[in-house]
Amino acid sequence: MKSVLAFGDSNTWGLVPGSKCSERFPWEIRWTGVLQNICPSVRIIEEGLCGRTTAYEDALRPGRNGAALLPLILETHHPLDAAVIMLGTNDCKTVYSMPAAEIGKGIGLCLDQLEKYLFPRHILLISPLLLGEDVWKPEKDPEFGKQSVETCRELKEVYRRIAEERGTAFLAASDHVRANDADAEHMDEEGHRAFAFAVYEKLKDLVAEHGV
Repeated sequence: MKSVLAFGDSNTWGLVPGSKCSERFPWEIRWTGVLQNICPSVRIIEEGLCGRTTAYEDALRPGRNGAALLPLILETHHPLDAAVIMLGTNDCKTVYSMPAAEIGKGIGLCLDQLEKYLFPRHILLISPLLLGEDVWKPEKDPEFGKQSVETCRELKEVYRRIAEERGTAFLAASDHVRANDADAEHMDEEGHRAFAFAVYEKLKDLVAEHGV
């Protein structure tokens, strides 16, 4: 059986929009679970974590630096046939104050790690879905600010250029799904399903020689 790593943040972990206690969608609802159902001959390895960034440390929650954790995760799940990576949303938080170009450098560090185990053509780089215009409001997620919304919007073009330069596949989540209004940040059940099918269409080409 072939293996595909899905590396991401809370939208890969499956956080239910607006849940105050980090409620999680069940496996069969999460996009990784839907994807597994679509292609049962491939093992989808879900590695999602709330708060995960491309390459930045969270002072209050350790272990969120994606680039730092990837070497262990890749060694754990070796060998892999492909990888899907979607990070960058949390990098837009005001505590990091990172412009889109710097977040692009962070995702580049993650790709450096992935390319030690996979050819670029077997990596799918995904720019995240957009943050809602009012995500920064107190009842939603005040860790973000108004500038966060614009920075997140800019990631699509930044990631597209990176994928083109490196030779990885590319998908813009924002072309297929939107954040639920409950928190303006996370996919709902319908979004997870739509996103899974969008990833599948790319994944077919990514590992075509493996019969996905």
